[in-house]
Amino acid sequence: MEDRLQMADGLIPQKIVSVHLQDCTLKALETSNKQAHILQQNPEPSTESKPEPDIMEYIGKDDPKVLRAHPTQGEAGTSGSEPAEEDDKGVGSAEHCPLHLSSCHECLELENSTIESVKFASAENIPDLPYDHSGGLEDVADDSCPEREGRRVNITGKAPNILFYVGSTSQESLGRFQEVRSVLADCVDTDSYTLYHLSKESALRDPWSDNCLLLVIATREAIPADLSQKFMAYLSEGGKVLGLCSSFTLAGFQVMSKSTLKETVQNLVFSKADQTQVKLSILSSGFVYEDCSGGQLSPGQLQGHLENEDKDRLIVQVPFGTRGGEAVLCQAHLELPPSSSVVQGQEDFNLLKSSNLRRYEVLREILTTLGLNCDMKQIPALTPLYLLPVAEEILDPLMQWLGEHVDPEGVIKSGKLSLKFLSSYTSEIEITPSALPVVTDVGAFSSENFNLEIYRQNLQTKRLGKVILFAEVTPTTMNLLDGLMFEIPQEMGLIAIAVRQTQGKGRGANAWLSPMGCALSTLLISIPLRSQLGQRIPFIQHLMSLAVVEAVRSIPEYQDISLRVKWPNDIYYSDLMKLGGVLVNSTLLGETFYILIGCGFNVSNSNPTICINDLVTEYNKQHKAELKPLRADELIARTVTVLEKLIDTFQDKGPNGVLPLYYKYWVHSGQRVRLGGVEGPEVWIVGLDDSGFLQVQQENGDVVTVHPDGNSFDMLRNLIIPKQQ
Repeated sequence: MEDRLQMADGLIPQKIVSVHLQDCTLKALETSNKQAHILQQNPEPSTESKPEPDIMEYIGKDDPKVLRAHPTQGEAGTSGSEPAEEDDKGVGSAEHCPLHLSSCHECLELENSTIESVKFASAENIPDLPYDHSGGLEDVADDSCPEREGRRVNITGKAPNILFYVGSTSQESLGRFQEVRSVLADCVDTDSYTLYHLSKESALRDPWSDNCLLLVIATREAIPADLSQKFMAYLSEGGKVLGLCSSFTLAGFQVMSKSTLKETVQNLVFSKADQTQVKLSILSSGFVYEDCSGGQLSPGQLQGHLENEDKDRLIVQVPFGTRGGEAVLCQAHLELPPSSSVVQGQEDFNLLKSSNLRRYEVLREILTTLGLNCDMKQIPALTPLYLLPVAEEILDPLMQWLGEHVDPEGVIKSGKLSLKFLSSYTSEIEITPSALPVVTDVGAFSSENFNLEIYRQNLQTKRLGKVILFAEVTPTTMNLLDGLMFEIPQEMGLIAIAVRQTQGKGRGANAWLSPMGCALSTLLISIPLRSQLGQRIPFIQHLMSLAVVEAVRSIPEYQDISLRVKWPNDIYYSDLMKLGGVLVNSTLLGETFYILIGCGFNVSNSNPTICINDLVTEYNKQHKAELKPLRADELIARTVTVLEKLIDTFQDKGPNGVLPLYYKYWVHSGQRVRLGGVEGPEVWIVGLDDSGFLQVQQENGDVVTVHPDGNSFDMLRNLIIPKQQ
């Protein structure tokens, strides 16, 4: 406005917010203009109205001289002045008093909303957000004016911002900001919170404390005195602070250096708010907290100490002031992933990656204690399916087959869902878990997460995986082929592929988490009953998990990536962590098994456990290599290609044709397990029998076959020897 907009009390406008007036408000304004004209003609004297407390508090917030809980008596605008008489309420001079329209409650809400929008505005490039400003106005809401939708609600009334202070503005600091922001974004719903960098200049200049639900301090640099004063003022006003390996501390606690701990992996015992404990491996910063209050402090329930002789404190929760302020201070590198360059050595990586899930558990517990919502993110909306033939020559026979099998409405129904085949999709078409549209126009297909050409290049099969049903988001790929599996010609090789699943299935009643970065597919195969594999159907799951491992380790230079198979249907990193699994459903119809092979494995989603590209990154770091990260579409195609070869080999040579490769990659060589439970006899795993079940050697030297007991958690637990018929 080129300094032409003047405001009282020296206030400087930071932002102008435009608002849309609804019809009921416009009519009320027309009436109010007439009232205002009369008011100006007949002004009545009145006592000076008392400023609103919220506005008074805001004016003083960034001025250390007026930083206090309540104004002292006798100061301007404080309780030292007498309140206006009741008869004078709402009446004042046209020059100094805003005109409130008692005839329309939305106008009152609109004014307050506009004031709050300006109050929350900041010069530090904070974009507009749909806040909830109804506050105490809910009681005066008028049904004649529709309520606004899409508001964010939080009990503090503050903008839902998480601010990160990472020290001086350098390239290293900005990198640290991205690192810390990334891990917190995995813990909270980024649709409900916005995460911003808070520079030193902005922290000293701007009214950020009114915009901040949580301040994260993540720098080892000393905090300047003027900035520290700002942070303490924020805490005194009820603010929340998370210190991550920072020099920032509160009175009563000292940050002490312990060089023997620096950047070493240690065992941490973390006490949660409900007094349960979590034990995990963490990377220590080399600093600890010492209580220098003489026992006068009463820290909160969140505590974390090392499992060493000194029980060094690495996490403390410190309440502050009388208005609900608190800080959780941490000297464990919870913000760093196991793949961080700070982590040295394969053993440290393994320990930290094994504790990665618990690292997130601790972070979420801390954030929840500090008032943030760490509930699961919203379920994504379902998307249409696309029918994608891999080879041009399949398209015409496929469309001809569809024309003969859909009903007059273009629908194929099964017991689980119906598929409606369409040439194109519009947003008006409803998508539900039981009714999914399928777009048949290949030219209309595009996806950022699946490249059809890369899939084509990596698929080298005669029959499998030739026709794709693809969805960005679908309930589960296991149901998509249900209505097609017994009818469609087997040479068309159906496969369902999804980027996300909302109802992913695991073994038994288990659910399968399906975040972005997983390779998710269900493949249809048919196996003659009277064949080598038809007589040994349990081997299907072994062949599929083996195919995933071989698909990666058969790529030139990737042969040493430590990807392995765990009996009966898991894909593992070494013998440490699961990163994928297989689910097989088979139906015998006549002389043919119709088999759906569901498979999901982590390709690029590092959290909450581990993924294949983590292994690639770690291999590059340890061997100074430059292997490229892999893609889900590429690996799905390679897996199907390997599986077809393994099936052909099995049908030709039986189990002995594939077992050498299986044993090369499995995690069980010489492994000891107990039969029947933790108190049962110990046995040694020696291999698979002719049907694909585990064989173990007992202490007396006998080799017997064992079966799982049916538990859904770990099929290697509670193994039993089947009764002989």
